[in-house]
Amino acid sequence: MDLDFSPIAENWRFFATGLGVTVVLSVVSAASSILAGLVIALLRLYGPRWLRPLLVFYIDSMRAIPVLVVLVWIYFAFPILVGLNFAPFWAALVALTLHIAAYAAEVIRAGIESIRPGQTRAALALGMSRAQILRKVLLPQATIRMLPAFGSILTMAIKDTAIASVIAVPELMHKAETVAGQSYRPVEVSSAVMLAYFLILFPVTRGVDRLYQRLAHLGRS
Repeated sequence: MDLDFSPIAENWRFFATGLGVTVVLSVVSAASSILAGLVIALLRLYGPRWLRPLLVFYIDSMRAIPVLVVLVWIYFAFPILVGLNFAPFWAALVALTLHIAAYAAEVIRAGIESIRPGQTRAALALGMSRAQILRKVLLPQATIRMLPAFGSILTMAIKDTAIASVIAVPELMHKAETVAGQSYRPVEVSSAVMLAYFLILFPVTRGVDRLYQRLAHLGRS
């Protein structure tokens, strides 16, 4: 079989726009997921008791349902129920955020609970409020401990953007499917896309790991 990578070279601008959408969707969905996960984790730990079973149900449900199912439901079923349509990009962003936030919430909850209770008691003895304890004692240490897991969340967000192609979000995978269909070169196009994801993800995973190795001592207690 002769390999011909000319379709990739000829359509590099087309691929570049898709890569840009992938990067934007990845970064925004990762940031919104971590922010939403933080809110959910804090409400589960310190919120009203009646709210906790609802949050646990949400977390367990999102982790039990494939992200593709969540995406399809948000894009096709949700508008029928409420009469509100999402553009493909925003539907993908909402679906990814809802799904990944469940994992982020568990990571953050575990990180906060990993700090020894004695530190909280000592801070209370010094007259610090619960908010001050969380902001100045618990979260700084927990954030360091959670760095490897946050790297996994970012990796998950980048990889999961590929499923957005099923609702025609013009990200990298969708562009690749278009070029492969027009050029009849699926092997070359798929290989190029696989390499592109590797070149994005490998530095992210190694960078987070190196950062954690440098800062790990700050999270020990």
